[in-house]
This record gives sequence, structure tokens and C-alpha cells, in this order.
Amino acid sequence: MPPIRLLIVDDHAIVREGLRTLLEEEPSITVVGEASNGQVGLHQAQTLKPDVVLMDLVMPDMDGLEATRRIKQTVADCQVLVLTSFAEDEKVRQAIQFGAIGYLLKDVLKPELVRAVHAAAAGQPTLHPEAQRHLIRQVTAPTEPSLLPTLTERETDVLRLIAQGLSNREIAHTLHLTEGTVKGYVSAILAKLDVNDRTQAALYAVKHHLQ
Repeated sequence: MPPIRLLIVDDHAIVREGLRTLLEEEPSITVVGEASNGQVGLHQAQTLKPDVVLMDLVMPDMDGLEATRRIKQTVADCQVLVLTSFAEDEKVRQAIQFGAIGYLLKDVLKPELVRAVHAAAAGQPTLHPEAQRHLIRQVTAPTEPSLLPTLTERETDVLRLIAQGLSNREIAHTLHLTEGTVKGYVSAILAKLDVNDRTQAALYAVKHHLQ
């Protein structure tokens, strides 16, 4: 399997250098580029087509939230993993809403960061516990009628496992289905819930208390 192609976007050169040094020790990860702000990061993502973008949020010219939104709109199959110093309710909510697949704080340890990069490349979400607490505060009080009743029983089973962080392959194994069948269920779930990706579907499940 080829190494994960990673782009680092952070306005502090020493942070970028440290992350590059840290992550390039992993043979499964290749740092293909760096950017000092969201505008450059967007251009680099469009040019280099990385598998994962490691994104800071507070930067000049274009912040990480807007860069995340634009990358998710314009670069197919690119996952954005937020790595920042802030875990404010609104920042966490917006980052996920704009398409980030994970949200980590800069006190994260190397093994956790490496796992999160691998999870992001596989399309699986990762949330720092602090970010998760902020996010749960945002989503535990539904403000609109739930669309969960529109799902079939099997689609509900699949969504429950998505919310637990399982990949399509793991869901297929758990439910004794083919991976192709699970992909079909996931597509149906996204359409019925009117969400863009499995991360948002998982958040929807949490928001509407699907256990």
C-alpha cells in the first residue's frame, strides 16, 4: 500500500518543521507539502491532491475553517484533519460542518496523531476528547424533527455502526454483508439524512440519540 500523502497547513514555521520531522519518521506517511496559511493550503491541496490535510485553524489571509470548506468543495477524496490549540464550541462545530473528518488539539501525542492520520485517510473520524465534549454540547438538543424514522431497520443498523467509528469493511463483517452492499446503504443514509459524508451522518446519529 502506498504511503499516505500529507499536506501540513500551519502559520508557524517551527510547528510545520516539527510535524514534518515527526511524521516523516513513519514509513506509512509522506509529507508532500507545507503551507503557511489557508489560501496557500487551498492552492497546495488543489495542486498536490494529498490524501490528508493537517489543518491549523487560526491563520492569516484565510483561516483554517474557510480553507477546510473550500478544500472539501474542490478536492475530491481529500480529508481534512484539524490540528489546533483551540477547542471552542463554535470552532469545533464549524470545522465538522465544513467537512473536517477529525479535530485534534496540539497537545496530542505522536501515536495518537499518527493513528488519526491513518483514520482520516481511511475515511474514519477522530475527535480529541475535549473537542468531543464541546461538540456534544452543541448537538445534544435537536432543533429539527429527526429524519431517522425514514431509515429502514438495516440502514439504522449501518448508521449506528458508522457512529461507532467502524469502516465499511468492518460494518460488512459485523452485519454479514458484502462491502458493496454496505456502500449502497451508506449512500442511501446520506441521501435520506441530507448530509454530505459519513462524519456528518455520525454526528446526526449522536445528535438524535441513536444508540
